[in-house]
Amino acid sequence: MDATAIILAAGEGTRMKSNHCKVSHKILGKPMVQWIVDATIKAGCSRVVVVIGSHADEMRALIDGAYVSSATKVECVEQTERLGTGHAVKVALEACGITQGPVVVLNGDLPLITADTVAKFAQTVATGELACTVMTMTPPDPFGYGRIKLGADGQIERIIEQKDCTPEQAATLLECNAGCYAFDGAQLAAHINEIGNDNAQSEYYLPDMLEILKGHGQAVSIFHCDDYRDGLGVNSRIQLAQLTAIARDRINEHWMAEGVTFIDPTQAWIGPDAIIGRDTVVWPQTHLIGHVTVGEECQLGPNSRLTDATVGSGCIIDETIAIEAVIENGVDCGPRAYLRPGTHMLDGSKAGTHVEIKKSTIGEGSKVPHLSYIGDTTMGSGVNVGAGSITCNYDGVHKHKTVIGKDAFIGSDTMMVAPAQIGDGALVAAGSVITEPVPADALGLGRARQVNIEGWAADYRRRLHEDNEA
Repeated sequence: MDATAIILAAGEGTRMKSNHCKVSHKILGKPMVQWIVDATIKAGCSRVVVVIGSHADEMRALIDGAYVSSATKVECVEQTERLGTGHAVKVALEACGITQGPVVVLNGDLPLITADTVAKFAQTVATGELACTVMTMTPPDPFGYGRIKLGADGQIERIIEQKDCTPEQAATLLECNAGCYAFDGAQLAAHINEIGNDNAQSEYYLPDMLEILKGHGQAVSIFHCDDYRDGLGVNSRIQLAQLTAIARDRINEHWMAEGVTFIDPTQAWIGPDAIIGRDTVVWPQTHLIGHVTVGEECQLGPNSRLTDATVGSGCIIDETIAIEAVIENGVDCGPRAYLRPGTHMLDGSKAGTHVEIKKSTIGEGSKVPHLSYIGDTTMGSGVNVGAGSITCNYDGVHKHKTVIGKDAFIGSDTMMVAPAQIGDGALVAAGSVITEPVPADALGLGRARQVNIEGWAADYRRRLHEDNEA
C-alpha cells in the first residue's frame, strides 16, 4: 500500500507534568510513539513522517535510534512554530513533498491503535471516491469527545465538540471523533493552505479541512473502529496507567490463546515485541521488556525481569533479572540471579541464588549455584563453582579475562585473579586466591597455612574481661 502516515508528536503534553515529551513515555517498556509507528509499518505504509516540536532533540534521537535499520522510511520533521494540527500537517507535506496517495494522520498518543485498523483506515481513501474519512468510535463513556452528526447520505454533516453539545445531542450522538484523519493526498495537498486561523487561539485546525473539502464538492465520511480502544489517547499519568493495563490485557490474552499459561494475567507485564512459546508458565510479577524470545515449557518468575533477552525451551527463570543475555535450553536461573549484558548460558547450565554473571559464557551443564560473581569469563562444560567464588576481572583501569576449562571444580570462596587460566579437570581448593595458571588435572592451592595456638582464645577472653572490669 503506497500510503503515507503522518504522526503528530509535537505537543508539550502539559498535563503529564513531565520533563520529557509526552509521547516518549513508555507503555510496557516501549515509548508510546513507537507503538504507533510500528502499527503504521505493519499496516504497509510506505513512508512514516513524525512531526516533532516539543523536546525535538529528544524525539529525533528516539525515532532515529529505533528505526535506523527500518526497511520503511521513518523520518522526523520539526514544527518549529506550533500553530495547530493543520499547520503541523502542512509542515510535513511541504518538507517531504507529499502530493498524492492515501495520507493517514494519527495522533502520537494513540498507542493502542492496531495495524489492521490503520490499514483499513488508509484504504477508505485509496480509490478516490472519498477525499477524507474521520476515525470514529463509540466508547462506553463518550463524555469529552467531539460528536459526529451524519447527514442522510452518510457524509459528515458536522462535528460538535462536547462543550457545544445540547443535552439531547450528548445523549443521542454517540459516534465520537477519535481525532485521526485519512485524506486523499492530492486533495489534501491542493487545499491545505485554505485552512485559516480565525479563532481564539489563532491556530490552524486540521478538522477545518472537512468543510473545505465539502466546499469543493468532495465527499467526506467516517471510518468506525470496531474496538473503541484503538482511539483512546493519553493526556495524563492516569490515562497512561489505564492504557498500559489495556495493552497488558490484550497481549496476555493473545499469548493465552497461543498456549501460554498465566497464573495471574493482571500481574504479568509482557512487551509488544516479546515472543513466548507454548506450555510456558508465566508467574506473577514477570516483566518481558523489549525484544525478548522465550521457548516452550519454561517457568518464568515469579519476580523476574527480562530485557532484550533470549531464552530457550525448558528453562526455569526464578526471581531473575536478565539483560541482553542468551539463555539456552534447560537452564536454571535464580532465585535472585542477575545476568548482565553479554551473558551466555549454554544448555543445562545453572546460575543460582545471589549469582551475578557479566559478559561470560557458562558452559554446557556447568553450575554457578550460589553467592558468586563471574565476569569476563569463558567457562567450559561440566564445571562446578563453589559458593562465594569471584573472578577478579577489574584492576581499576582494565578488564581482564578468565578461562576455566571443562570439568574443573572450583572450591568455595575462591578468588580467581584475572587473567586467570584454569585447565580442564583442575581442582581449586576452597579459600584459594589464584594468581597463576592451574594446569589441567592439577590441584590449585593458594591459601595461607593454618596455625593453631593452644589456649590462645581462652587467654584472650580472660584479658577482655579484666579490661572490662578495670
